[in-house]
Amino acid sequence: MQPIVSAALQFPTIVFTFLIALLALYWLLVLLRIAPLELFERDSLRDDHMASTLVSLGFAGVPATLALTFLVLIAGSLSLATELLALRWISLGMLRVPVGVLVVWLSFAIASPVAALICHSLHRGLHRYQPFTRRCLLGATVIVSSREGEEFARAVIDNEPNSHVRLHCKEGDCPQEGERRVLVKYLAQEGTYRSVSEQKYLDTRVRINRLRLRHKHHHAGYSA
Repeated sequence: MQPIVSAALQFPTIVFTFLIALLALYWLLVLLRIAPLELFERDSLRDDHMASTLVSLGFAGVPATLALTFLVLIAGSLSLATELLALRWISLGMLRVPVGVLVVWLSFAIASPVAALICHSLHRGLHRYQPFTRRCLLGATVIVSSREGEEFARAVIDNEPNSHVRLHCKEGDCPQEGERRVLVKYLAQEGTYRSVSEQKYLDTRVRINRLRLRHKHHHAGYSA
Protein backbone atom coordinates (compact mmCIF):
# COMPACT_ATOMS: atom_id res chain seq x y z
CA MET A 1 0.00 0.00 0.00
CA GLN A 2 2.83 2.40 0.83
CA PRO A 3 4.35 2.27 -2.68
CA ILE A 4 0.93 3.03 -4.18
CA VAL A 5 0.36 6.02 -1.88
CA SER A 6 3.86 7.28 -2.59
CA ALA A 7 3.34 6.90 -6.34
CA ALA A 8 -0.03 8.66 -6.16
CA LEU A 9 1.67 11.69 -4.60
CA GLN A 10 4.43 11.87 -7.21
CA PHE A 11 4.23 14.05 -10.31
CA PRO A 12 2.53 13.43 -12.70
CA THR A 13 0.14 11.06 -10.89
CA ILE A 14 -0.58 13.67 -8.23
CA VAL A 15 -2.42 15.67 -10.92
CA PHE A 16 -4.92 12.82 -11.29
CA THR A 17 -5.04 12.29 -7.51
CA PHE A 18 -6.15 15.90 -7.13
CA LEU A 19 -8.73 15.62 -9.92
CA ILE A 20 -10.14 12.37 -8.52
CA ALA A 21 -10.48 13.99 -5.09
CA LEU A 22 -12.44 16.86 -6.66
CA LEU A 23 -14.67 14.43 -8.54
CA ALA A 24 -15.30 12.38 -5.38
CA LEU A 25 -16.36 15.56 -3.58
CA TYR A 26 -18.62 16.50 -6.49
CA TRP A 27 -20.37 13.11 -6.58
CA LEU A 28 -20.88 13.29 -2.81
CA LEU A 29 -22.62 16.65 -3.29
CA VAL A 30 -24.72 15.11 -6.08
CA LEU A 31 -25.81 12.27 -3.78
CA LEU A 32 -26.73 14.87 -1.14
CA ARG A 33 -28.62 16.79 -3.87
CA ILE A 34 -26.54 19.89 -3.28
CA ALA A 35 -24.85 19.91 -6.70
CA PRO A 36 -26.67 19.32 -10.03
CA LEU A 37 -25.95 16.26 -12.15
CA GLU A 38 -25.77 18.43 -15.26
CA LEU A 39 -23.11 20.72 -13.82
CA PHE A 40 -21.27 21.38 -17.10
CA GLU A 41 -24.21 20.93 -19.45
CA ARG A 42 -25.48 23.75 -21.67
CA ASP A 43 -28.68 24.22 -23.65
CA SER A 44 -26.83 24.44 -26.96
CA LEU A 45 -23.70 23.05 -28.60
CA ARG A 46 -23.07 26.42 -30.26
CA ASP A 47 -20.04 28.23 -28.81
CA ASP A 48 -19.71 25.57 -26.10
CA HIS A 49 -16.21 24.22 -26.70
CA MET A 50 -16.27 21.72 -23.85
CA ALA A 51 -19.55 20.11 -24.94
CA SER A 52 -18.46 20.05 -28.57
CA THR A 53 -15.14 18.46 -27.67
CA LEU A 54 -16.79 15.74 -25.56
CA VAL A 55 -19.27 15.00 -28.36
CA SER A 56 -16.45 14.76 -30.92
CA LEU A 57 -14.63 12.32 -28.61
CA GLY A 58 -17.68 10.05 -28.50
CA PHE A 59 -19.20 11.07 -25.15
CA ALA A 60 -22.62 12.18 -26.45
CA GLY A 61 -25.56 10.82 -24.48
CA VAL A 62 -24.11 10.90 -20.96
CA PRO A 63 -23.62 13.85 -18.58
CA ALA A 64 -20.28 15.61 -19.02
CA THR A 65 -19.44 14.97 -15.36
CA LEU A 66 -19.88 11.21 -15.83
CA ALA A 67 -17.74 11.26 -18.98
CA LEU A 68 -15.02 13.26 -17.22
CA THR A 69 -15.13 10.91 -14.23
CA PHE A 70 -14.44 7.82 -16.35
CA LEU A 71 -11.82 9.70 -18.35
CA VAL A 72 -9.91 10.87 -15.27
CA LEU A 73 -10.18 7.50 -13.48
CA ILE A 74 -8.80 5.55 -16.44
CA ALA A 75 -6.10 8.12 -17.22
CA GLY A 76 -5.13 8.25 -13.54
CA SER A 77 -4.84 4.45 -13.40
CA LEU A 78 -2.55 4.49 -16.44
CA SER A 79 -0.40 7.22 -14.90
CA LEU A 80 -0.18 5.31 -11.60
CA ALA A 81 0.81 2.12 -13.41
CA THR A 82 3.48 4.03 -15.35
CA GLU A 83 4.85 5.46 -12.11
CA LEU A 84 4.94 2.09 -10.35
CA LEU A 85 6.36 0.09 -13.24
CA ALA A 86 8.80 2.56 -14.76
CA LEU A 87 9.26 6.09 -13.47
CA ARG A 88 10.00 5.20 -9.83
CA TRP A 89 12.95 3.05 -10.95
CA ILE A 90 14.53 5.79 -13.08
CA SER A 91 16.51 8.75 -11.76
CA LEU A 92 14.96 11.52 -13.84
CA GLY A 93 16.00 14.60 -11.90
CA MET A 94 14.83 17.74 -13.73
CA LEU A 95 13.56 15.59 -16.60
CA ARG A 96 10.64 14.42 -14.44
CA VAL A 97 8.62 17.54 -15.37
CA PRO A 98 8.70 17.15 -19.19
CA VAL A 99 8.41 13.36 -18.89
CA GLY A 100 5.49 13.83 -16.50
CA VAL A 101 3.72 16.16 -18.91
CA LEU A 102 4.17 13.57 -21.66
CA VAL A 103 2.74 10.85 -19.38
CA VAL A 104 -0.31 13.02 -18.60
CA TRP A 105 -0.94 13.63 -22.30
CA LEU A 106 -0.48 9.97 -23.25
CA SER A 107 -2.70 8.83 -20.36
CA PHE A 108 -5.57 11.04 -21.54
CA ALA A 109 -5.02 10.04 -25.17
CA ILE A 110 -5.19 6.33 -24.35
CA ALA A 111 -8.01 6.69 -21.82
CA SER A 112 -10.29 8.73 -24.10
CA PRO A 113 -11.49 5.95 -26.47
CA VAL A 114 -11.76 3.46 -23.59
CA ALA A 115 -13.85 5.86 -21.50
CA ALA A 116 -16.00 6.70 -24.54
CA LEU A 117 -16.66 2.99 -25.11
CA ILE A 118 -17.72 2.52 -21.48
CA CYS A 119 -20.01 5.57 -21.61
CA HIS A 120 -21.52 4.37 -24.89
CA SER A 121 -22.34 1.00 -23.33
CA LEU A 122 -23.92 2.71 -20.31
CA HIS A 123 -26.04 5.43 -21.85
CA ARG A 124 -28.79 3.12 -23.12
CA GLY A 125 -29.59 2.12 -19.54
CA LEU A 126 -29.14 5.64 -18.21
CA HIS A 127 -31.73 7.09 -20.57
CA ARG A 128 -34.45 5.21 -18.71
CA TYR A 129 -34.03 7.69 -15.87
CA GLN A 130 -35.35 11.23 -16.21
CA PRO A 131 -32.18 13.11 -15.07
CA PHE A 132 -30.26 11.53 -17.97
CA THR A 133 -32.65 12.50 -20.76
CA ARG A 134 -32.14 16.22 -21.15
CA ARG A 135 -29.10 18.34 -22.00
CA CYS A 136 -26.68 15.41 -22.03
CA LEU A 137 -28.36 14.18 -25.22
CA LEU A 138 -27.01 17.12 -27.22
CA GLY A 139 -24.87 15.73 -30.02
CA ALA A 140 -26.79 12.44 -30.10
CA THR A 141 -28.13 11.13 -33.42
CA VAL A 142 -31.85 10.44 -33.66
CA ILE A 143 -34.16 9.04 -36.34
CA VAL A 144 -37.44 10.87 -36.94
CA SER A 145 -40.37 8.50 -36.39
CA SER A 146 -43.41 10.74 -36.92
CA ARG A 147 -44.61 14.32 -37.30
CA GLU A 148 -46.88 16.10 -34.81
CA GLY A 149 -48.49 18.83 -36.84
CA GLU A 150 -46.35 21.66 -38.20
CA GLU A 151 -44.37 22.45 -35.05
CA PHE A 152 -43.20 19.16 -33.55
CA ALA A 153 -41.94 15.70 -34.45
CA ARG A 154 -41.12 12.52 -32.58
CA ALA A 155 -37.80 10.72 -32.88
CA VAL A 156 -35.94 7.77 -31.39
CA ILE A 157 -32.30 7.81 -30.38
CA ASP A 158 -30.14 5.87 -32.81
CA ASN A 159 -29.77 2.22 -31.71
CA GLU A 160 -32.17 2.87 -28.80
CA PRO A 161 -35.70 2.15 -30.08
CA ASN A 162 -37.23 2.61 -26.61
CA SER A 163 -35.78 6.11 -26.06
CA HIS A 164 -37.99 8.81 -27.54
CA VAL A 165 -37.42 12.56 -27.81
CA ARG A 166 -39.58 15.40 -29.10
CA LEU A 167 -38.21 17.71 -31.77
CA HIS A 168 -39.18 21.34 -32.34
CA CYS A 169 -39.57 22.23 -36.01
CA LYS A 170 -37.67 25.29 -37.22
CA GLU A 171 -39.14 27.24 -40.11
CA GLY A 172 -37.67 25.98 -43.35
CA ASP A 173 -36.04 22.96 -41.69
CA CYS A 174 -38.75 20.59 -40.43
CA PRO A 175 -37.68 17.00 -39.68
CA GLN A 176 -39.01 14.42 -42.11
CA GLU A 177 -40.02 10.89 -41.17
CA GLY A 178 -37.07 8.48 -41.42
CA GLU A 179 -34.52 11.32 -41.49
CA ARG A 180 -31.39 11.12 -39.35
CA ARG A 181 -30.91 14.25 -37.23
CA VAL A 182 -28.45 15.47 -34.59
CA LEU A 183 -29.70 17.20 -31.43
CA VAL A 184 -28.03 20.62 -31.10
CA LYS A 185 -30.21 22.63 -28.70
CA TYR A 186 -32.43 21.87 -25.71
CA LEU A 187 -35.54 24.01 -25.17
CA ALA A 188 -36.09 23.64 -21.43
CA GLN A 189 -39.53 25.30 -21.28
CA GLU A 190 -40.96 22.91 -23.89
CA GLY A 191 -38.84 19.87 -23.07
CA THR A 192 -38.03 19.60 -26.78
CA TYR A 193 -34.89 19.71 -28.94
CA ARG A 194 -33.78 21.65 -31.97
CA SER A 195 -31.98 19.48 -34.49
CA VAL A 196 -30.16 19.60 -37.81
CA SER A 197 -29.70 16.94 -40.46
CA GLU A 198 -26.83 14.57 -39.76
CA GLN A 199 -25.04 15.51 -42.98
CA LYS A 200 -25.34 19.23 -42.27
CA TYR A 201 -23.95 18.67 -38.78
CA LEU A 202 -20.98 16.71 -40.10
CA ASP A 203 -20.30 19.31 -42.83
CA THR A 204 -20.39 22.09 -40.23
CA ARG A 205 -17.90 20.25 -37.99
CA VAL A 206 -15.51 19.80 -40.93
CA ARG A 207 -15.82 23.49 -41.81
CA ILE A 208 -15.19 24.60 -38.20
CA ASN A 209 -12.13 22.34 -37.90
CA ARG A 210 -10.69 23.83 -41.10
CA LEU A 211 -11.27 27.37 -39.84
CA ARG A 212 -9.54 26.53 -36.55
CA LEU A 213 -6.53 25.08 -38.40
CA ARG A 214 -6.31 28.19 -40.60
CA HIS A 215 -6.56 30.39 -37.51
CA LYS A 216 -3.72 28.49 -35.82
CA HIS A 217 -1.53 28.63 -38.92
CA HIS A 218 -2.22 32.36 -39.27
CA HIS A 219 -1.16 33.08 -35.69
CA ALA A 220 1.88 30.81 -36.00
CA GLY A 221 2.97 32.66 -39.12
CA TYR A 222 2.31 36.05 -37.51
CA SER A 223 4.31 35.11 -34.41
CA ALA A 224 7.22 33.94 -36.55
